[in-house]
Amino acid sequence: MPEPIAPLCLLFDSDGTLVDSEILLAEVMAETLPPFGLPFSATQYMEEFRGIRFLDIVQTLEKRFTLLEEAQRGRLEQNMRERMAERMIAELEPIAGMPQALDQLRTFPKAVASNGPLAKIRCAMQASGLAEHFGEYLFSAYELKVWKPDPGLYLAAAEAMGYSPERCVVIDDAAVGVQAGLDAGMQVVHLNHFPDTESTPSGAISITHASQLVGVINDIATSVVPCQLSPQ
Repeated sequence: MPEPIAPLCLLFDSDGTLVDSEILLAEVMAETLPPFGLPFSATQYMEEFRGIRFLDIVQTLEKRFTLLEEAQRGRLEQNMRERMAERMIAELEPIAGMPQALDQLRTFPKAVASNGPLAKIRCAMQASGLAEHFGEYLFSAYELKVWKPDPGLYLAAAEAMGYSPERCVVIDDAAVGVQAGLDAGMQVVHLNHFPDTESTPSGAISITHASQLVGVINDIATSVVPCQLSPQ
């Protein structure tokens, strides 16, 4: 467990927050779902399913179109994961302004808490060049068996990092992650890529570019007293 050396611990989502992977995932899903009888488009992912667990997306589509056998679901997910890993290794970039923001926030403990599998999180951090900022502090819903919007993922990450919820700041771009952070009793920064069409829930701070993150975090940090370890 890291020693708390700053008043805040920063808990980042991965897809769409740290790395520009959402459109890659949308395109991969548009390629892999239809051959299994589940019509799908990249636009549909961005408008309806952004940030949602893959199995939940598949089950929603099954209700609309056709039920899959368990073996089919397994092949579908394996196909999607393999294609996504290939795309990330070849094309993935960090969100604009995020590397610079992370450099300026080096004194704050940081972790990634994502609805994706651990292998995907690791791949994303390595491919984007952001791995140095997080080390092994990567928390996957698949490992912890709790998915956003359930607050349990962020709560588990906070506990592992040694910080109480009120000393944590969630940075997330998707509605499910913002809600998870709010329900966890944490301060939340919503990286809103679509401010014209997507609103930020009450209680969260809205930013539209990663370059704004440093100022917001510093403002929050000055409003709290020095952090102590959470009770064990």
